[in-house]
Amino acid sequence: MTTSPTLCISPSANRLTQDQLAQRLLNPGFGRVFTEHMVVIPYQDDAWQQGELKAYGPLSLDPSTSALHYGQAIFEGFKAFGQDDGSIKTFRPQANAERFNRSARRLAMPDLPVERFIEAADELIRMDRAWVPRNSGESLYLRPLMFATDAFLGVRPSLSYLFVLFASPAGAYFANGVHPVTVWISEDYVRAASGGTGEAKCAGNYAASLVAQAQAKEMGCEQVVWLDAAKREYIEEMGGMNLFFVSRENGKTIVATPELSGTLLPGITRLSVLQLAKDLGFEAVERKLSVTQWREEIADGRMTEVFACGTAAVITPVGHVKAKGFEMQINNGQNGEVTMALRDALLNIQHGKAPDRHGWMHSVC
Repeated sequence: MTTSPTLCISPSANRLTQDQLAQRLLNPGFGRVFTEHMVVIPYQDDAWQQGELKAYGPLSLDPSTSALHYGQAIFEGFKAFGQDDGSIKTFRPQANAERFNRSARRLAMPDLPVERFIEAADELIRMDRAWVPRNSGESLYLRPLMFATDAFLGVRPSLSYLFVLFASPAGAYFANGVHPVTVWISEDYVRAASGGTGEAKCAGNYAASLVAQAQAKEMGCEQVVWLDAAKREYIEEMGGMNLFFVSRENGKTIVATPELSGTLLPGITRLSVLQLAKDLGFEAVERKLSVTQWREEIADGRMTEVFACGTAAVITPVGHVKAKGFEMQINNGQNGEVTMALRDALLNIQHGKAPDRHGWMHSVC
């Protein structure tokens, strides 16, 4: 066991053999297989305490734990990538740490210092580095979360919290791999309203989305597209991902995404795609887009591609859209040229196959 001022390292006494590990990594999918360790850091007495890196396992909670009743719970997601030289790097962890704290503030929870967030991830990756997949498009997905731990039935911010970080080797997010998905435009449900928690990555947002996702599946779709709460007219995002629209305007290729309005999650992949689009010579814009405009631009051929992006799904094409009263096909249901160019550019940076001109990659080991 080793100890630092912020983290006590307690390796698991029951490590997997190489053969057992290889079996776990054969076809990990997404979010089904977990590594051997986790990090826990408690918050109490108005301060973050020393944390521990220890064997992955269950957490013990009192039935009155306030997060279970009042929903003070947030999370993040980012990835570690194997490099050609055998090293491991994470993609923009500081941006995730900063967004984690913005979510915390919105839910009246304490900030976790950015350096402790990154330290926890680095130590976990070093301990479980054998779990990092090496194939292009595969990664080690990091899931940090924080939730209220007061054993108290009263509606107020908790006085104690627990930060937990664990990891999962990740293959394709969608079972069919990189193929265009079919989406359902939800008019019955909304994800977030102005003044709500839309721009926070909190558990309640995802709980509220599940009924709409179930409706999308009933309609033969893989994902739901959210509209604005006020008018049910403007496109916001897709499931837990941001949406992009590729069109030709005045001889230019435009890569557009809905502007942030306080109801959309400010995706880190979204921000990266806006920069990569400029790097590839496209015009990148943030602007409102209505369903009517979407239909018109598909019909007259101006809009040629649509894709979603996020940490888990990377960049995923959208090939078919369904809604009450209409359907439309995008790019003949095929992967788009611009979409795949952006996906390749992002993955090449993440895997160290292209220069990291923007300083996005953080060296771990």
